[in-house]
Amino acid sequence: MEYRVHARRIDAHGSLAVAKEAQVTLDTDLAGRRDAMNPVELLLAALAACMLKGIERVTPMLHFKINGAEIRLEAVRQDAPPKLTLIRYEIVVDSAETEQRLDLLHRNILKYGTISNTLSGAVPLEGTLRCASSGN
Repeated sequence: MEYRVHARRIDAHGSLAVAKEAQVTLDTDLAGRRDAMNPVELLLAALAACMLKGIERVTPMLHFKINGAEIRLEAVRQDAPPKLTLIRYEIVVDSAETEQRLDLLHRNILKYGTISNTLSGAVPLEGTLRCASSGN
């Protein structure tokens, strides 16, 4: 498979990325802007989307019952040279499944994720999957 995105500078405050019929305003302003995601936030959003899509992909195969899911992410950045040194995540699912089944879901989300597999080769990914209803 191949993917295509076209991005262009609008002005000194922002840019626009287009893929298929979707558009995303990009925070490319040196001062930052509150109404758009910066490059690191976009990377984290891509990872979150990958994990959520993974949940949609594997839950039917595993006959896994969930009522909802959330992903929380944070990245640690160093300045010299500028790069991410760690990405932490927490996957929270609303489900009555057992711990063993939650662990199976977690492993499958990571194993079959294009973005998670790509990023894990470049920066450590550390995280957990927990059940919202269990309070873990």
